[in-house]
Amino acid sequence: MPAKTGKEYIERLKKANNNIYIHGERVNDVTEHAAFKNVIQSMAKLYDLQYEKEDKLLYKSPTTGEKVGMTFLQPKTIDDLIARRVAMTEWAKVSGGMMGRSPDYLNAEVMAMGVAYDFFSEGDPSLAENAKNYYEYARENDISLTHTLIHPQVNRAKAQHEQKDANVALHLVEKNKDGIIVDGIRLLATQGGITDEILVFPSTVKKAGELDDPYSLAFAIPNNTPGLKFISRESFDYGKNQWDHPLSSRFEEGDAIVSFENVFVPWNRVFVCGNSSICNRTFRETNAVVHMAHQVVAKNIVKTEFLLGLALSVMDAIGIDQFQHVQDKGTEIMLALETMRSHLFRAEHNAKLDKWGTMTPDYAALDAARNWYPRVYPRLVEILRILGASGLMGIPTQADFQNEDIGALIDRGLQGKNLEGYERVQLFRLAWDMTMSAFGSRQMHYEYYFFGDPIRMGMTYFEGYEKEPYKEIIRDFLGQVKSDKSSFLNV
Repeated sequence: MPAKTGKEYIERLKKANNNIYIHGERVNDVTEHAAFKNVIQSMAKLYDLQYEKEDKLLYKSPTTGEKVGMTFLQPKTIDDLIARRVAMTEWAKVSGGMMGRSPDYLNAEVMAMGVAYDFFSEGDPSLAENAKNYYEYARENDISLTHTLIHPQVNRAKAQHEQKDANVALHLVEKNKDGIIVDGIRLLATQGGITDEILVFPSTVKKAGELDDPYSLAFAIPNNTPGLKFISRESFDYGKNQWDHPLSSRFEEGDAIVSFENVFVPWNRVFVCGNSSICNRTFRETNAVVHMAHQVVAKNIVKTEFLLGLALSVMDAIGIDQFQHVQDKGTEIMLALETMRSHLFRAEHNAKLDKWGTMTPDYAALDAARNWYPRVYPRLVEILRILGASGLMGIPTQADFQNEDIGALIDRGLQGKNLEGYERVQLFRLAWDMTMSAFGSRQMHYEYYFFGDPIRMGMTYFEGYEKEPYKEIIRDFLGQVKSDKSSFLNV
């Protein structure tokens, strides 16, 4: 079937009746529930956009000839790579980069694992075809995915098999002729309640060894699989209107704890089972992490463009853009944006075909970007908050402006340099929702930990960086310094 529309996306969710809990209750219809219905409409808009901009967002399937999502494309050339990124950018623009787990993120991952399916034969030759087949299935049916990667934070000082309750984490219970039985808890499924299926990633932080092998799993199953529960955190969409909460009322993706209660996974949906070595190497050796990072950097450029536009609009609204310290803060955002653009340009134009025949971006550029952005994004948000100052606290609601007793008063009292009070407050409410609301705080926390703890990521980056050429520069320089040791000693 061809790429789905927004209507088809919503109909699938209704029919699936996924097992979702939030605020202490089971959700009867996720498409109508206050915590999910608005972001579902935003997701639907992404799918409708595929047909509004077919030339950018769809391509002809290599197997069926149907039009399928461009974000599933296996790029064979640099032009293919750029075309896929353009599609990712079009989707990111809908939310200003606020939807970190829009479908293209996992579409890129599924593609990379699917075309590198031979990798999985190392653990079990019978599982290799599963990755290839799942990629084609996801592409041809436009499957939307959530994913789960990490174990519960019980005792990080111990390996999973050493925990007091070693069975709390998702683990293998049984193998049989039809598939496997798994049980336990995993974190932290963003969009867990509003997607078709869940992809259980192989963990990348496991110590290789047979004692950890029962936790070494990778598979994909429908979100309405018996025994599967999504326990969603409190929603940051408080049911307010879009004027008052312009971001959280539309793009609150949600995050969920995932419970597997003796869940059956058929063999054709299993990619890794009981091999921690493969789990540790999957992302890097299939280049999945490279293609996922490519999507993330593209999304973060859109997000930084949005933040810069908002900062400049705030400056202009209250006439502060001529001050030196204000311009310097604007420069910080501009430098961050141009740095990210440079990383992306280098990544794409230095791309090379990998062993699987996929045009793969330069990972060094993307790795630098994905390590740097979590460190700089909190500063960018801080700049916007500083620029808004007390204006981010003096933000009446739309209802205040509509009140006949006070509306005219606050419209006049909160006017800007070139804006009426109503327009200026609307702008500042957007800045508040990006920086100080629960939604904005979650965005900052989310970006900071997007790929994991930035300190641990930095250690990995440092350890893997090619250092010897730079030390050689110093050795060569010191070797050219003429020193007559004997003359020195005779002085």
